[in-house]
Amino acid sequence: MATTNESIPEVLSATTEPYEDLLRQACETALAFLAKLDSASVATTADLSTLRARLGRPLSDEGVAADQVIAELAADAEGGIIGSAGGRFFGWVIGGSFPAALAADWLTSAWDQNGAVYATSPAEAVVEEVVGAWLKEILGLPGHASYALVSGCQMAHVTCLAAARYAVLTRHGWDLDEKGLSGGPEIRILASDQKHGSVARALRLLGIGRSQIVDLETDAMSRVIPEALEDALQGTTGAPAIVVLQAGDINTGACDPFEVLIPLAKQHGAWVHVDGAFGLWAAASRKLRHLVRGVEGADSWATDGHKWLNVPHDCGYAFVAHPESHRAAMSQQSSYVSYSGDARDEMEWNPEWSRRARGFATYATLRHLGRAGVSALVERCCAHAKTLGERIGALPGAELLCGATLNQAVVRFPDPKPGATEADHAKRTDAVIAAINATGEAYFTASMWKGRRVMRISVSSWQTSEQDVERVVRAVEGVTG
Repeated sequence: MATTNESIPEVLSATTEPYEDLLRQACETALAFLAKLDSASVATTADLSTLRARLGRPLSDEGVAADQVIAELAADAEGGIIGSAGGRFFGWVIGGSFPAALAADWLTSAWDQNGAVYATSPAEAVVEEVVGAWLKEILGLPGHASYALVSGCQMAHVTCLAAARYAVLTRHGWDLDEKGLSGGPEIRILASDQKHGSVARALRLLGIGRSQIVDLETDAMSRVIPEALEDALQGTTGAPAIVVLQAGDINTGACDPFEVLIPLAKQHGAWVHVDGAFGLWAAASRKLRHLVRGVEGADSWATDGHKWLNVPHDCGYAFVAHPESHRAAMSQQSSYVSYSGDARDEMEWNPEWSRRARGFATYATLRHLGRAGVSALVERCCAHAKTLGERIGALPGAELLCGATLNQAVVRFPDPKPGATEADHAKRTDAVIAAINATGEAYFTASMWKGRRVMRISVSSWQTSEQDVERVVRAVEGVTG
């Protein structure tokens, strides 16, 4: 039987409780989780079937008291939460959350603002104006560059490459807005043969297929070889071209030689986009900014906040040196939206319409850290990555393949038997990683690099300490020894 409009308020009142008690309960639960990060297993302890059995409750006709829902959610998720918020998580490239960032994120949820335009959240719009200027200053990017706060580096790539697509097609006399891609000039993409999968996916979302991508040969550290770019550019004469470079290879952390590659690409009229998901943050450190020297000469840049800046998910940043192309690629005017003539309307610069007001967490973090704090965070993570790579690589049964030039290092665990193949080495490396993670003392992930299965050491958390490093080395030694 259909529910009548008259019964809705009655149903809702039966399942709605005051904010105060419920938020206090959630806060106490969150604080209890954070308090035991250092002693709890970094890896999960509940398997898939257990989590499904706990969480897969039937949806009842009648509602459940909110305090009961929160209590049972916390209990049922127990053992299924990876300790990526702590200091002994070295998988993928995931940071934790600074206390200031987490607190601001809680406020963001409570305020529940739609960061679409100035009219929907004036404070968020102004915060994003401030944050954009701060980020460009810290990262050494041109002051005139436009920017967008997006969900992560994936959507930062989409935003930047959409601007790039618009610009290069416009230069070749093609009206993308009116005609779309069909029948237009074919865009050529020149990108590292070690490019991240998010770049390939962004291109696919933008209607650019694999046949349009030219893989550029890289050196032993996964940096694009200038001669390879020169040869590829010669082959794209007269065609719209976008060159994609890297600040921070996912395995080695190495950065492409921007001082050489960017002027070379510009000589051929190509747009240069930089995947700086984490490596772009080297610019925040006086000791490390030489690694990205010349990067400011590119046309667009993508990076993350929920990696090295240690703000909560989801947060990424897109920057474009040509605001007119950026806005043209993203802007959508509608009669029912209230646009501002003076303030910055966020949806004019990003692919989202309704969007979380993610600027508050970034604002709080940058104000809390200051330039010196961001620099110290970057340098400390790099130092820990270097130590972990060297010490783990020196253990019996381990091999350091690439020491840390930034915050990434690569090791593997070769099979010791005579005549062992790459498949044997890969199998043992995976087994050792699983054994390390099973101890609960650390969490690492595997990768493929130059045809070899490896364990990546990725240090991105503000919480990682020298004590954590010692603890992790002992845990690895216990497994390999």
